[in-house]
Parts: sequence; structure tokens; C-alpha cells
Amino acid sequence: MKKLILLFLLISTLITAQTNTEIHLFDIEISGEGYKLTNGKNISNNKGYDSQPYFYNDNLILFASARNGQTDIAKYNVRDQEISYINNTENGGEYSPQKIPNSKNVSAVRLDNDGLQRFYTYNFKTGKDKELLPNLKVAYPFWLNKNTLIASVIVNDSLHLIASNLKNKTNTTVTKMVGRSIHKIPNSNLVSFISKENKEYWLLKSLNPETLEIKTICSLGKSEDVTWLTNGTLLISKGNSIYKFNPKKDKNLSLFFNFTDENINNISRIAVNATSTKLAIVAEVSPEYLAEEQLQGYNKRDIDAFLKPYAKNVKVFNFPNKLNYEGVEKMRENYASFFKNTPDLHCKILKRIVYKDKIIDHELVTANGRTFKAVAIYTMKNGKITSVTFM
Repeated sequence: MKKLILLFLLISTLITAQTNTEIHLFDIEISGEGYKLTNGKNISNNKGYDSQPYFYNDNLILFASARNGQTDIAKYNVRDQEISYINNTENGGEYSPQKIPNSKNVSAVRLDNDGLQRFYTYNFKTGKDKELLPNLKVAYPFWLNKNTLIASVIVNDSLHLIASNLKNKTNTTVTKMVGRSIHKIPNSNLVSFISKENKEYWLLKSLNPETLEIKTICSLGKSEDVTWLTNGTLLISKGNSIYKFNPKKDKNLSLFFNFTDENINNISRIAVNATSTKLAIVAEVSPEYLAEEQLQGYNKRDIDAFLKPYAKNVKVFNFPNKLNYEGVEKMRENYASFFKNTPDLHCKILKRIVYKDKIIDHELVTANGRTFKAVAIYTMKNGKITSVTFM
């Protein structure tokens, strides 16, 4: 149970759930009409979990990337458009990679397969690691300077904001019930963080690292992924859009950019480079990916591949809303023998409609010498198929 809690707190989308997230990079341009995002490119282009982008410099972007059943620290070279890896940890994975100030090396949260969670430094060239904070379960770190780390840390079943002085080896709890986005506020000595003390809506607050004074900046609703432009404008991700807010002159949030690409859904992490000329975002791919994944498993009669895109508590309905059964294990029970005993099984998609979080497939199914038409409606949430309705 403890291991599951740690996993849940560490990353909102678990690598074990195989959510297919990608990292997209854009140029930020300022025009007379406001901001424009141009030259969009999928820089991870990898099946599985890719998240937590961080600009090492204007030419290198670090991120956590799934490969070979684990999560390693990837680096993307903007100029050469190439991905390489800093490390290759066995029996574990790395998250939240960041450059350590006044150093070429990188820090990351390491989660071992046995549930042990620690904070490490990695040599940028060799990947050799060294533990930094042995007594804290760091989840989401932010380096204020080479000796000061401000981080969301796992304490019991929640996240606390803790300021650590690595030189003096001291840890100070600042506040409790916080989120994952911690950033330096431009043109100030302050740091922003997410407060989740209010269950109805979350607040963005500022912290003075010297006095530990805390002030409220604005309400975020239920959004918790933010970043700052150098001019003091806050960017907030929500759904398929990014909103902006300048605390010094704005009264309300306004739209920064709305994405219409079907492969940019449920934007989470966002990051900008030091000059605010490039923006990296993390987004889920089109829900069509999940529908296609289960279809391929179905046609191969591979029960594990077929079930992989489904949520554990998936609900299966007969149209319009009669619950047939619930749970992926019940689905396994229903389909395993069917796959085994139906060698001619095949499904062809006659027409597919993609609408927001739903996929509607008009199918031509062959089974046991018969061919018939069917309609399946899939609903997706958090990278999984949560319900299916058959007509």
C-alpha cells in the first residue's frame, strides 16, 4: 500500500499505466495581436510516458522518457533534433530532471522498482549517480541556487513544501498540502508554488525563501501546471489550452493559446527557456491511439495487448446505458476464451469518429464464419479507456 501511495504522489500519470504522453516544442512569437506559437514539433515521439521537460539551456531540453520498461533522463538537442540519454538505471527510473546551478550535472528523482524513492545527482557526461538528500522523499524539486533546494516532499500521505540547505544539511518545512509546480518568479527574489489546502480550488502562492513569508497570487481552479515568462506573465495549462495572467496588471485570466491539433490533449507540464522564446508542453496523444491499440490486440487475439488500454474499473454498457459488467478482469474472463476459440476473428473499421474524449467506431466484424456490423463507443480518461458502449 505504501508503495502505491508513493507512486501516486510522484507522478500524476503513472508510467505503469502506460499513458502515451508526448513533448511538443514551439517558438514563442510576439505580434501586434499578442502571442503566437509557431514551428510546433513533437520532440519525444516515443510510445509511452514522456514528461517533465526542463531547459538545460537554449539548445538542450531534459525530460523523463520511457524506454525498455523503465524511465531514464533524456536530452533533446534542438539544433540537431536528436535524442540521447544521460543514464541507464537498472531496476528503477528517473523523474523531474533539472540542471544543478553552477554545475553541468543534473539532478533527478529516482524511484526504484521496490518503491524506494530518493534524490540523486547524475554526471552529465558519464551518468554516474550520487545520492543528495538521503532523508527526504523528494517528489518535485526546484533549485534556488547550488546549495538551496525547494521541493514538494512526500510526508506520510501528502506533499509538504520543504526548503533544504545542502551545505548546512538542514531541512525546513514551509507549508503543507502543496502541488508539483515550483518556479522562480521573474524579476524578484520570490518562488511560486501551488497550495492545495482548499479542496474546492487551488491557489498559486509566493514564498520569500529568506523570510519564509507566503502571499497569495491568484486562484488556479483545479489547474496545477504553470510556468513564468520573463516579463512576469504566468502561463497556466488547462485542457487543450494555455491561459495567461500578469499579477501586476491583469484582473482575470485570458487565453494565451488554444491547440487544435488532435494529438495535443490534456496538457500538463509546461516549461519555457530562459529568454521566453521557446515553450515545451506535455500532452496526451489523440484518444484514437487507445482505440487503435485495443483493435490491434483484438485482431491478433492477444488478450494482454487487447486489455492494455483499458482502465482497471472499465465499465461495459449495452446502448444506451445498461451496465453489462465492470472491471478489466471480468473483461479478460469474457474475451480470453472467445479469442482462443475464434480463429477467424477480425474487426474492420468502416468509419471512425473522434470527438473530444470519445471514439465512435462503425465496425465490420467476422467471427465463426459470420460477418456482421456493430457500433462501439469508447470514452477515454487519463490515458485509459474507461467505458465502452455497444450498439
